[in-house]
Amino acid sequence: MTDPRHDRAPGDISTLAEAERGMPSDALVYTSGFVLAVILTATSFWVANTSLIWGPGIPLGLAVLAIAQMGIHLVFFLHITTGPDNTNNVLALAYGILIVLLVVAGSLWIMADLHDNMTPPAEFMNLHMQH
Repeated sequence: MTDPRHDRAPGDISTLAEAERGMPSDALVYTSGFVLAVILTATSFWVANTSLIWGPGIPLGLAVLAIAQMGIHLVFFLHITTGPDNTNNVLALAYGILIVLLVVAGSLWIMADLHDNMTPPAEFMNLHMQH
């Protein structure tokens, strides 16, 4: 099992003793998270606009950078870890992800169904041309 003393997000300080031992300050944690987020954002713009990467691999590279960006935000800014005191945060995050996935999947399903039902059959397209 993981020792809760070592399973902390950057900036989480539970006792005054940890603060006195030289744990990083909030400003340092947020600044390093910001710098990492900016680096990942700049890298994603570079990946999207470079010809050095194989064309079909660009969407995969952008997806990996997006997931890394989400991880940076969760750990450095929202302080979500797997510690025992963060169980509710992790469950709320999982529920939020589930809801977002359901909304996106439902929207795509509805749009695909509407597209299929709104497209006129080829016979109707050729009827007015035969007159």
